[in-house]
Amino acid sequence: MMVSHGLYWTLWTLSCFGQYFGQDLQIPDLPPLAEGQSLTFTPENPPSTWRQASWLYNADTTIITAASGAVVVNPDYEERVRFDPNTLALELWNLKLYDSGTYKLSVLTSPGVTITAETSLHVLERIYHVMLIGPEETLIEHESSANITSKGNGTITSVQWMKDNSPLSSSSRIIFSSDNRSVSISPVERSDTGEYQCTYSNPVSSETAKLTLIINYGPDGVSITGPDVVDSGVQVFLSCSANSEPSASFSWTFNGSDTGVTTDKYTIDKTDFNNSGEYICTAFNRFTNKREFKTHALFVQEGGDEGGLSAGAIAGIVIGVLVTVGGICGLIVYLTKTNTIPNISLQQKGEASRAQRGQEPDLHYEEITDSQKARENRINLEKINEAETYENVAYKNEYENLKHGVLNQPRTPEP
Repeated sequence: MMVSHGLYWTLWTLSCFGQYFGQDLQIPDLPPLAEGQSLTFTPENPPSTWRQASWLYNADTTIITAASGAVVVNPDYEERVRFDPNTLALELWNLKLYDSGTYKLSVLTSPGVTITAETSLHVLERIYHVMLIGPEETLIEHESSANITSKGNGTITSVQWMKDNSPLSSSSRIIFSSDNRSVSISPVERSDTGEYQCTYSNPVSSETAKLTLIINYGPDGVSITGPDVVDSGVQVFLSCSANSEPSASFSWTFNGSDTGVTTDKYTIDKTDFNNSGEYICTAFNRFTNKREFKTHALFVQEGGDEGGLSAGAIAGIVIGVLVTVGGICGLIVYLTKTNTIPNISLQQKGEASRAQRGQEPDLHYEEITDSQKARENRINLEKINEAETYENVAYKNEYENLKHGVLNQPRTPEP
């Protein structure tokens, strides 16, 4: 009889609690949700049979109670909740910030036996109306400071600063407030020019505000590009540039006199010698009230195509004259060395004397033998070769001196 009662108790226990052994009622954790969203609390391992089920908020406020097919809803939750008797799930619509808290499911499975499960909900306000407030005055490099303050609404859990889409880091000049909602830059530099972004965020939303800072600087690094030496009669361009924000204005002076040119380019349509001198470009920034200048020297020389003879032409003429003079000199030397000139003179004098005496001309020279004539011709030919060789050497030396002297001498402009 005792065995029968023990077996009966075991079977009754299994029928009531066996399905729960090793299977706890649970509700999965939920991520943060934004105000206005909806969600469903869906329990895991719900009992197949139950007598009563209730959902509670923060353990003391009943949202809904279901028993014997009847469902009772708290008036504060009407039209915002729905209960599923098959899964014991609770739907909650149009979340409010005050819906954040603990939610608990209590299930009466049999008289005196209740199982529970709970979870928490975090409802966040969406972020909106984020803005940045920056300096309104003109910012001058190395002179001004800039303060940027952010503002926004919603549940703010993170504040991030960027500049030109890169993280903005603190430094000796860049300092963030303790709540990271403002930044101070002092003094400003030209590298601080750019777009600043501040992003407010939370797990359910984010919003970014932007602000552009412009740092005025310069002018500095003024430079002039253009030729230093030009021929006369050509067109010349001089170009002036400078580092400046905003862009600098320019003015030009020539040899201390204002030219009236106020652009970055100076043009000389056709150069002459009067254009040689000192050109000064002055850059001016009206915001920084600073100016800087650069000097450029230009020299105009005589052009090579204005009718004057070139160095090569002059050298050719001089060489030709020297060759001609040299030829004449060579001939004179030859005649002198061969005594041709004196012999002719003496012969003419002898003939004249005999004519006066009535005598016949002395024809003694016609009686010279053929061998003597051949010998004299050979001697004369050697003397001619010797004279030509001497003159050629003289001409060659004269040409070399002329080539190196005339061609290498700088030409003097014609007056």
